[in-house]
Amino acid sequence: MRYSWILFDADGTLFDYDRAESTALERTFSHNGHRFQPDDLAAYRRINHQIWLEFERGELTQDRLQIRRFEQLFDEVGLTGDAGDFSDRYLRHLGGVPDLLDGAEKLIRDLRGRVGLALITNGLAQVQRPRLAASSISDCFDPVLISEEIGLAKPDPRIFEFAFERMGSPARGEVLIVGDSLSSDIRGGNNYGIDTCWYNPAGKEPDPEVEVSYDVRVLSEIESLVEGGA
Repeated sequence: MRYSWILFDADGTLFDYDRAESTALERTFSHNGHRFQPDDLAAYRRINHQIWLEFERGELTQDRLQIRRFEQLFDEVGLTGDAGDFSDRYLRHLGGVPDLLDGAEKLIRDLRGRVGLALITNGLAQVQRPRLAASSISDCFDPVLISEEIGLAKPDPRIFEFAFERMGSPARGEVLIVGDSLSSDIRGGNNYGIDTCWYNPAGKEPDPEVEVSYDVRVLSEIESLVEGGA
């Protein structure tokens, strides 16, 4: 095997975050007596993307992130109510949708026992822990590293240092990070000096400032990379 450890991101890499997000928002809107519209989802995704970039740059705390995105959404789409309460309910709904992306379960099951598998996510513990526990791959990762619990987030190299300690300090050349985010997963791998695999199902253009070792469109391609294929 080319690698002895694989660090997997969670949302958008293994878990179908788009589906979970849409389902959780619709349920939360309904509970608050608001009809959920496609434009609401588009607005939230745009706001949430920007908020997470601010968090990754260290400009925003994770606690503030959770509420600020809904304050902005309320202003944009005309919702009323308490953004903190809305956020709490949304996160509970989000944690209850453990759907995986196509091919994720097979990939993880095929790799389990052949390489070490770790999960490293910038997500929130109250969302990630129940989703992982309810999923069909709940028993496949050790360690599971959640930024909120550690106090560090990708792309900060210190979260990778923490992960490597939990993994028994493997050589950096033996570890691959797999993720869908150039700004957190791939840049984080660059910052720590490990190989990177960008899960890029939409075929997006790469960022010339971020070094991508592998660019894959489907999860099944990852197994051959781990085995040493080109």
